[in-house]
Amino acid sequence: MAQNLTTDLIGEAPTKSNEEIKSILDEAFRQKAVAEGVIVAYLGESDRRATFRDEGATSTEAWATERFGISTATARSLARVGEKSSDLPHLVRALCQGDITFDKMRALADVATPRTDRRLCDQAKVCSVRQLLDVARAVAQDARARSQSTSEHERRYLRFNDEFRTLSVQLPPDSYAETRTCLEARAKKISSDGETPWDQRLCDGFLELIRSSFPGASSRATTGSPHFVVAHVPLDALVDGSGHPCDLAGDLEQDGLIDTQTVQRIACDATIAVAVDDDVGHTMYEGRAQRFPTDAQRREVKRRDRRCRFPGCPNDTFTNVHHIVPWKPDGRTDLDNLALACEFHHHLVHSKGWSMTGNANEDLTIVGPTGRVMTSRPDPRWTRTRSL
Repeated sequence: MAQNLTTDLIGEAPTKSNEEIKSILDEAFRQKAVAEGVIVAYLGESDRRATFRDEGATSTEAWATERFGISTATARSLARVGEKSSDLPHLVRALCQGDITFDKMRALADVATPRTDRRLCDQAKVCSVRQLLDVARAVAQDARARSQSTSEHERRYLRFNDEFRTLSVQLPPDSYAETRTCLEARAKKISSDGETPWDQRLCDGFLELIRSSFPGASSRATTGSPHFVVAHVPLDALVDGSGHPCDLAGDLEQDGLIDTQTVQRIACDATIAVAVDDDVGHTMYEGRAQRFPTDAQRREVKRRDRRCRFPGCPNDTFTNVHHIVPWKPDGRTDLDNLALACEFHHHLVHSKGWSMTGNANEDLTIVGPTGRVMTSRPDPRWTRTRSL
């Protein structure tokens, strides 16, 4: 019967018009797709049941090659698509109804998921096989990017080395780019004498980012850090007016010895508490109460100075409240003894060879190692307000 049908088709084909040939081919390919849909659905079920073992085969692919006389490549394609058929009901149904071809199904099978099944099925009905291959390639690239991103995220770490006071950080690509951009932007805003190395300015930017990240903190001039770092300091290191540096002036917890200049600078700083010790190293008290400016004082200092009080410095973002006369037990923490200083100049006025004297509400005199005398006055807007 099949031979007669084939003979009839061969004999009839030359008699058909072009439109009839097209119509016959349309139906034949639709039927082919329907048949392949059935094959895919049942081959997938056969694979899940391991039917191939009944006939001594080692896989569905090998079994289909031997039993149905198809090539290894064809068997591999059918088996691969059949393996995913239970997860892709929309694509399989469209194939069984002849709405898409097996080649379209195969193009999408490796990247389709139960979540994307319906959307990809809709695309398969209107796109060519070449277009679907491009779609599959894009989906695969997105999946790899997400997987890589997840993998990078899982490899993130930050480690401390207390011996060398260093940090080691591994970041995902997007976090690294975000961090670098943020730190570089901050470093560019930090005042410099033109000789401060870029890596040191990046370090200063990093510290300012940490110090300004607390809730409600716009800058260090208006709020203090909630983190608690203690420097154990002999009383003489705070009250001694000689100014001679000493390597044994203090002990920074979890770090080591610090000199007199560092002691006096951190006593002025808002981020480190000073524990004043007696002559045998016993802590007499620990805290900031007597030397730490109030929030109201900090706001007024910022309103009065607007920016760093060092002459010519435009920095109004990364600033500290500096004690002009270094704080000591029962010492002054009054408005006229407090001035706004940027990170760079705050360190500068605590270094050897520099001095700052005067009344911050009026005139401050700053003298550097060269002997040049500079004068700093409050912002004119604050002065004008006070004179009204």
